[in-house]
Amino acid sequence: MNTESPKTIVLDFPGKNAFSTKAMEWIIAEIKSADGAPLLVTGSNGIFSAGMNLKEVAEKDPAGMVAFLRLLEDTCEALFNHPAPTVAVVNGHAIAGGCIIALCCDRVIAAAKPNSRIGLNEVALGLRFPPRILQLLRYRIPSSSLAEVVLEAGLHSPENALRLGLVDAVSEISESDGHQMLKKLSALPRHAYSASKGDLQRGVLEISPEMEKAFIDDTVPRWVAPELKAMINAMFA
Repeated sequence: MNTESPKTIVLDFPGKNAFSTKAMEWIIAEIKSADGAPLLVTGSNGIFSAGMNLKEVAEKDPAGMVAFLRLLEDTCEALFNHPAPTVAVVNGHAIAGGCIIALCCDRVIAAAKPNSRIGLNEVALGLRFPPRILQLLRYRIPSSSLAEVVLEAGLHSPENALRLGLVDAVSEISESDGHQMLKKLSALPRHAYSASKGDLQRGVLEISPEMEKAFIDDTVPRWVAPELKAMINAMFA
């Protein structure tokens, strides 16, 4: 039996738990400090995460944006490849980067809040996904709903997110059920769980040199485009 205590990571950042450079570095450090123990990831103040810190996005030049998006990929990789069980309790909105971080976990349980929104709205903002993130989405979202989730760029109720495969369960007692799920997974033989998880996920986040070049040449310019910066600045005006 596994006796280590699980670690809870609570997303608690400015801008509705938005992911800034500082926030992502903190998440990576928290995952490392768990030392291989099971992880439960949730948000503070009734929200999981509204996504990337748009104020910081608007400040980036191309080199800075490359570093920023690679840090997002590093954050996802640290959580996705964590050897122990991981469960996300989506206790409110999980939008764009927030939804991506939830999908990095082995299981995702959403609170039954009809007004919460879960989804990937990058295309609606005129953005493309970094290549490793897109590989993650291909792995985690059912093929039957992948195009709908990505191309329609919708933000969904928890029940609709369940239909699309963005979450694995919707619960009235999501935090309790999240802990129960983590306990259930943690009771399995760890060596077999970790090895099988690694077998399933091996190569998922690997990209080709051509994909890396396309990221630099095509994806990053959209993230630093003047029209995107203007739209973000207008949002905060």
